[in-house]
This record gives sequence, C-alpha cells and structure tokens, in this order.
Amino acid sequence: MQVAQLKDMTKGWFVGNFQPTLLATEAVEVAVKEYAAGFREEWHYHKVATEITVIVRGEVEMNGRRYHQGDIIVIAPGEGTDFVALTTAVTTVVKVPGATNDKYLKQHA
Repeated sequence: MQVAQLKDMTKGWFVGNFQPTLLATEAVEVAVKEYAAGFREEWHYHKVATEITVIVRGEVEMNGRRYHQGDIIVIAPGEGTDFVALTTAVTTVVKVPGATNDKYLKQHA
C-alpha cells in the first residue's frame, strides 16, 4: 500500500505523466484542487483532452456561469473556459487522455 499527502502533490495533481505522482500514466490525469476565494485562472482550452471538473465544495464561475457543490462540468477538446473561485472551493479534475503540454491560453489581440 502506498500512502501520500495531497499537499505534497503539484497543484493537487496526483495521477498522470508528471512528478510527483502516485500513478504514472498518459491515459488520464486526476487532481483535487483547493482554491482561496478570489483565485482566478486565465481562459484556456485543450486540443486533445476532455476536462471534467466536479465542484466538491464552494462556488465558482466558469465562462460567466456560476457552479455550486455537486455540479459536474465537462469541457470537450477545443472548448475553453476561465475560472474564478467565488468562495473558498474544492474541485476534483479529471483530464482524459492525460495529454502533457495540452493547455493553450487565449490569444490577445
């Protein structure tokens, strides 16, 4: 049996093709992420991966829409989103496949 602490993982990612990880695989990436109220992430998209985000606790905003505990958001390849934690929040994120370097930021004019 292997035991680890989420605090020791990079940004909450604990399964995927990176270090540290508990399961090195290119098939999927999994994270549990904690956010302080006000945290923002720039609009981005993935060309290869589908990203599934579960709002475990709190309230967030993605693309101007509010999501709450229990909501599950599926973002297909080519779709994009930004992210704002409106309260302290916890999410679980799954990316399939675990496409390394598959995050593209919005191009500014």
